[in-house]
Amino acid sequence: MPTQRDWDAVKDLSRRITDPVQPFLTPETRALIESTADDVGIPQGETAQALQDDESAATLVREIASRITQGSRRLSRTLVEVDRRRDVGDVDGARQLLHDALAVEAVPHYVNILNTYLRAVDDDS
Repeated sequence: MPTQRDWDAVKDLSRRITDPVQPFLTPETRALIESTADDVGIPQGETAQALQDDESAATLVREIASRITQGSRRLSRTLVEVDRRRDVGDVDGARQLLHDALAVEAVPHYVNILNTYLRAVDDDS
C-alpha cells in the first residue's frame, strides 16, 4: 500500500522541477520515483527507461504527481456522489458511477477503494 509520505514527497519533487530541467536524480530520488511509479500503475520497464536521464525522469515525476492528484479528486467526487445516490435509493446510478470511474482509473490503490465501494453497493442491493 502506498504511503502518504512518499506521495507527498513526489508531488513536492514535481513542483520543484524547473524548466529547463536541472539535474535532480540521486539514489534517493530514484528510489522514490521507482516506488511511487509502481504505486500509480506505471510499468517498471517504462520507469526504468525514464530514469535514464533527468529530462525523461522529470516527465515521469510529473505524470506520477498528476495520477495521484487527478485520481484523488476523481475518487473523492465519485464517492461523494455514490453516497448521495445510495441515500436517495438510486443504487443502479451509484453502481454505474463506480463502473465509470473504474474504467478510467489507473492507480491501483484507488481501484481497490472503488472496488470495495462497488462490493458494498452490490451487498446493499
